[in-house]
Parts: sequence; structure tokens; C-alpha cells
Amino acid sequence: MKYRGIGTTLKMGATTPVTIGQLTSIGGLELSSETVDSTTLDSAGGYREFVGGFKDGGEVSVEGYFDAATGIGHSELKVKFDAQTVEKFTIDFPAVMKTKWEFDGIVTGIGTSVDLDGLITFSATIKVSGEPDLTVTP
Repeated sequence: MKYRGIGTTLKMGATTPVTIGQLTSIGGLELSSETVDSTTLDSAGGYREFVGGFKDGGEVSVEGYFDAATGIGHSELKVKFDAQTVEKFTIDFPAVMKTKWEFDGIVTGIGTSVDLDGLITFSATIKVSGEPDLTVTP
């Protein structure tokens, strides 16, 4: 079954999570794996051989509308950016899906943008640290 993204949230923090509000997009985790060349002089058929290397959880990019009046997590992201500390993050998909990503991450970018005929926007980038967990509850 296919689901719409309405209702998806990004939360930051382990004990008292803060929901990052006014988001219009949450970029997905893009897990990848390096490879290590294990080719030898007697590798069959003249083809290179590889073994798996380190895995990388990638980055999560978020965009939305900036709301300085309510705070809705934007100022907390700036605090974490300045501190460069690892924080717990959760992407909760709509309740009907019963699915979430949980990961540790470091805020590596934060910004705002203004256009003549548009709303003030907000963006942030979170680098995943360690192994992210995907929970799917049937």
C-alpha cells in the first residue's frame, strides 16, 4: 500500500524530544557501503574482486518555513550545530504506517533563505553517526 507523507515528523532529543516544525520536506537516509579491493594476481577471469568496507548512514536534509516566534525546534538545531554534539533523531512516518527511523546525528548545516515573492524558509542538514534503526511494525 502507498502512503502520503502528511503527518511525518522529525524529532530531536532522547528524553524530551523536540518536534522540528513547519517542515515541507525531510530528505531520506541514504545508506551506502564502501568497498575494499581484494584483487590478487591469481583472481579468476581478470576481474577485480571486492569485499565490503565501512558503511555510512548518509545525511538527512530538512526544509520548511522559518518561524522565529514559536521556536518550533529551529533554535534548538542552531544550539546543536554550535555544540557539534551527537543527538538522537527520530523520523516518524504517518501513524497508519507504524514505521520510523531512529538515528544519532550531528547538525552540520543550518540556514534561512528569503525571496522577494515568497515565505522565509529554513533548512538544516544532519549527518548520521553510527547505524540507523528502521522499525516497521506490522
